[in-house]
Amino acid sequence: MNERAIGAAKAPSKPLRLMYRVYRYVLPGVSAELEGLKQRALRIPDPELRAQALASMADKRFHCQGGSVYAILDPSNRHLLLPLIVALQTISDYLDNLCDRSTSLDADDFRLLHRSMLDAVDPYAELTNYYALRQEQDDGGYLHHLVRTCQNQIRLLPGYAAAQPEITRLVSLYGDLQVYKHIRKDLREEQLLAWWERNRDELPHMGWNEFAAATGSTLGMFALFTAAADPALTPERARAVRDCYFPYVCGLHILLDYLIDQDEDRAGGDLNFCNYYRDPQEAAERIGFIVEKAREDIRRLPDPGFHRLIVEGLLALYLSDPKVSVQPEVKRVSRYLMKRSPLARRFFLMNSVWIRRIRA
Repeated sequence: MNERAIGAAKAPSKPLRLMYRVYRYVLPGVSAELEGLKQRALRIPDPELRAQALASMADKRFHCQGGSVYAILDPSNRHLLLPLIVALQTISDYLDNLCDRSTSLDADDFRLLHRSMLDAVDPYAELTNYYALRQEQDDGGYLHHLVRTCQNQIRLLPGYAAAQPEITRLVSLYGDLQVYKHIRKDLREEQLLAWWERNRDELPHMGWNEFAAATGSTLGMFALFTAAADPALTPERARAVRDCYFPYVCGLHILLDYLIDQDEDRAGGDLNFCNYYRDPQEAAERIGFIVEKAREDIRRLPDPGFHRLIVEGLLALYLSDPKVSVQPEVKRVSRYLMKRSPLARRFFLMNSVWIRRIRA
């Protein structure tokens, strides 16, 4: 399929067509972007910053691959969307590593680090020293390069002015979560609950742990980037896209991630939002409820078939992870969620298992 054909193609709504475009365009494109960033990371002078930058790309590569699926929702703008998505996701993963393995537990430090994400989605924001409150300082311009890459790309999206307030809201919530979940362990729950109290009126059908999980997803940002490629985008339509992704699609994304990481987080003493369910049955029922709400929301979007594949793909990707089979309680939840699975989800499940085997 030539470039003109892919540019004119409709958004894929069938699993085979989606996976064709993923293998043909997304995976090679992400590899090329990450290779360029890896070469920059190798030149970071500070050894700790260099180590975390490289580790974030090595260990979390699939975040960029998954997020970049949104670049094929509007294939004619793939050249703008793919570098933007990879750069913002790489900032997210890099900062997550810095906070997880931080030499401090300073909320102000974490807040300043995540100001880089807010600046990245503001096309005219002035850059600052995001490391000013921590010991490690010299990244050789690595984080500034990522921020500028995002700014350069979003300046080329004709509908970005309409989408920017909604994207900024999601990025701001994301930054709040990263601050509250990485501070001292004895302060985390108190701060997270106080944060929830300030936001709960907007989300009456979610628990505090589910709201917190939803804020940790970048999928809503990527969906809005794609929407911003349309010069006719209005603020009302942008808000509708945000509402269709946040909180339920975003919440499903991160709750599944926490679900399969429960043993690891328990061993490491890390906060896990799935641990706040009373038992596996409640976890299964609540995540099942969120699945259904996510399906309802995406029906209101243009190209609902594409977004339905995203939901089914999330379930297949996470529930096919080998971590599931070695955690009996997680396996019970997985069986509950996979009951009466549609063919699309079963296709993605088999595809995910196959990919893991050939990479092993």
